[in-house]
Amino acid sequence: MAITDKALDGCVALVTGGSRGIGRAICEALGRRGATVAVNYAAREDAARDTAEAVRQAGGEAMLAGFDVSDRQAVAEGVKKLATDAGGIHILVNNAGIALNGLLLRFKDADWDRSLSVNLTGMYNCTRAATRYLLKAKQNGRVINLTSVVGEMGNAGQAAYAASKAGIIGLTKSLAREFASRGVCVNAVAPGFIETDMTAEHLPQDQREALLSTIPLSRIGSAAEVADTVSFLAGPEGGYITGQVVRVNGGLLM
Repeated sequence: MAITDKALDGCVALVTGGSRGIGRAICEALGRRGATVAVNYAAREDAARDTAEAVRQAGGEAMLAGFDVSDRQAVAEGVKKLATDAGGIHILVNNAGIALNGLLLRFKDADWDRSLSVNLTGMYNCTRAATRYLLKAKQNGRVINLTSVVGEMGNAGQAAYAASKAGIIGLTKSLAREFASRGVCVNAVAPGFIETDMTAEHLPQDQREALLSTIPLSRIGSAAEVADTVSFLAGPEGGYITGQVVRVNGGLLM
């Protein structure tokens, strides 16, 4: 059940890749708790505007933050502008990611570089740019990184994706130790197979049926279920949780 209190009233949350899928659901969930949500996007401003309106309808405030997380200079400028306009940043949700799949033997070097540039280096870029503002937030500061079940168990044809998502886990644990002295909590959320546009694109029906047989709960998860986990970690309930990987996967990996 979604948390609908206003515990995040007065907090500013930046959600990367917030224009659709899990990112949009996270934006709405934080909006329901009263946060001012900065919806980051790289290309689809129209989708980001739709998400911002959904945040407002959910009870929060919203603004747009357009930049490519893999572009370090653009990130630095975008984060600084956001913090100046909004009066700080309390919550950073590193959600932006891509899945470029293929067997290693035929995998393109450019796709490897792009996968790590967006999924892992992008997370580094955003967290580093936001660090001074997050540390000022102290006990209200949160960093929540979206990784994947694939980052822990691997998957044939997803070497680049798995490597980038595994790297996120190491980054999360290291930053949790660095930020703890200031009361800032850093955690990762690891979704399993979630019903999104990306899943629909990469998961044919025969593979879907085979996958369901491996999930103890016998269903694919929803973006809202991931978003509610992020919302919990972003709120006061998550104040004594740090350095953890919270699995939202229906039991696929225990």
